[in-house]
Amino acid sequence: MWDTIYKAFVLVFDLDPEVWNIAFTSILVSSSALIVGVILGLPIGAFLAIANFPGKKWCIAFVNTFMSVPTVVIGVLIYLLLSRSGPLGDFSLLFTKTGMIIAQSCLTIPIIAAVSRQIIGDAWQIHQDTFSALQFKLRYRVKWILWDSRFSLIIVILLGFSRAISEVGAVMIVGGNIAQHTRTLTTAIALETSKGDLVLSLSLGIVLLMIVFVINVISHFLKVSAEKKYG
Repeated sequence: MWDTIYKAFVLVFDLDPEVWNIAFTSILVSSSALIVGVILGLPIGAFLAIANFPGKKWCIAFVNTFMSVPTVVIGVLIYLLLSRSGPLGDFSLLFTKTGMIIAQSCLTIPIIAAVSRQIIGDAWQIHQDTFSALQFKLRYRVKWILWDSRFSLIIVILLGFSRAISEVGAVMIVGGNIAQHTRTLTTAIALETSKGDLVLSLSLGIVLLMIVFVINVISHFLKVSAEKKYG
């Protein structure tokens, strides 16, 4: 066991091209999906937190449900959408990085929307009376709420990235786990473990843990900074 662990660390820190190519693909796909998730998820969360309209509770329940849908279900739905007989089949996005980004975006959008809705909604309740007393216009209220919640919202964004980069089911179905093309850290770990290549599998796991560790350090730093500034 110790020999396997040693060889895995050697692969990582000797900058093995296969390991870091897979890591680069993972970071590229997850970062792109996160950008899509932020662009769509944050406005959805803010709208659900602030606006009052018929069926709001159903919309919130819909977003919360999608946040907990198994990733393989999302993968199958996106596969059907992108397959040759699907509505987007002409774009040939199946087994491509773009297809994987679409699949991961479907995972990051609900989680960012749901958690940001709760954060923005809580802040809105706290400041609502003040806004009314000062007669702030809606756009100034939204700006104030977003600025006041910025640290919590950044942590939400990091949570979305963690969700994307640790995902395996959807990208395995949509991406196909093709070597040098659509293989990510999680899909490669699953494949190499089944093949018995524990050294490569463990080295990929180490890289994944390093990425998640960096995300946690950033989250902790932001939390400490917010506590020092606002108590």
